[in-house]
Amino acid sequence: MRIPFTTAALVLGLALSAQAKKAPKNAPSSAAGTAATLTVDPAQSEVAWTGKKVLVDSKHHGTVTIKSGTVNVADKNITGGEIVIDMNSINNQDLAASPSDKGKLEGHLKSADFFDVAKFPTASFKITGAKALPAPKAGEPTHEVSGDFTLKGKTHPVSFPLVVTLGEDGKAQASGSLKIDRTKWDVRYASDKFFKGLGDKVIANDIELALKIVAAK
Repeated sequence: MRIPFTTAALVLGLALSAQAKKAPKNAPSSAAGTAATLTVDPAQSEVAWTGKKVLVDSKHHGTVTIKSGTVNVADKNITGGEIVIDMNSINNQDLAASPSDKGKLEGHLKSADFFDVAKFPTASFKITGAKALPAPKAGEPTHEVSGDFTLKGKTHPVSFPLVVTLGEDGKAQASGSLKIDRTKWDVRYASDKFFKGLGDKVIANDIELALKIVAAK
């Protein structure tokens, strides 16, 4: 069985699609080298998750929705911001042909066995910094983004590469991927770190997150 998570991610990830927020009066645009705050556009942002078992070829994938967020930029670099993820939006995609199985999996992921969304309805990623990577080739990551990821009330630092484009017209785009060890955030169900004798029911501790973020002024 496979699990979500992050943001993105977590995570994921977590994700930096942004739409320019109105700049303070008389402030030059970010393209001119001054700071600006971009507002995340949830409709164009996405955090995709993948979880899998360890001993058998069994996995699930889906998405979680970005609820809100901001990204701070200056001199074509990311300087801060925060992304909020709606954990109630956990969505499975590979079981779409079987609504009953899809509903059971999503319900289990939302339960206290996994993300306990009734108690922890949101997760967040607070950006603490980013550094431009030297001379990236086309399609390669341009930045390494660092921040604090909070899930189930626990916070741990994460960092991951992103392909970031900050346009002269105020548009912003970002995409990237990362893995997080779910057990650091107290998601222990079927983990071999805490339970023995699970056989082929062991679920991988790592959750894979893929972020796609688009921003427009």
